[in-house]
Amino acid sequence: MGGGGSSSDDELISGINVTPLVDVTLVLLIIFIVTARIIVTQSLPMDLPKAATGSETQAVFSVELGAGGEIVVDSKRVPGEEVILPLAREARAKNPELRAVIRADSVVQHGRVIRVMDLLKQAGVSKVAFGVSPTPAEAAAVSAPAASNLPYSL
Repeated sequence: MGGGGSSSDDELISGINVTPLVDVTLVLLIIFIVTARIIVTQSLPMDLPKAATGSETQAVFSVELGAGGEIVVDSKRVPGEEVILPLAREARAKNPELRAVIRADSVVQHGRVIRVMDLLKQAGVSKVAFGVSPTPAEAAAVSAPAASNLPYSL
């Protein structure tokens, strides 16, 4: 009864143990990092048109490049690439928020696609998407070239 060294269960806890708080925070951070990486690695960076219900429709300027050299702009066959620039300028004058979709055959040369992108940029169309055909994940993995040694990833 004399000393002051006795401890009792009725004493007030005056400190807060932050270890469980730090543990939970770190676990949540790890979960966030892993899920963010999964979400980013499964998608390609594309500017795709959005769909919503309502009365407002989105204007899309479509350019199709065929394997034989034919060019179709907004469902009309055109004689050459030089026609794309005035058509794109006219469409952009009607709608400043114009989006363009380029659909090119898989055998079309890269230079032709870049030329069309350049013409659209000159016309002031900055939102460009690429039309692709979806494939099952298994078929895409088999048919894709071996690109494991590339310095970048999608």
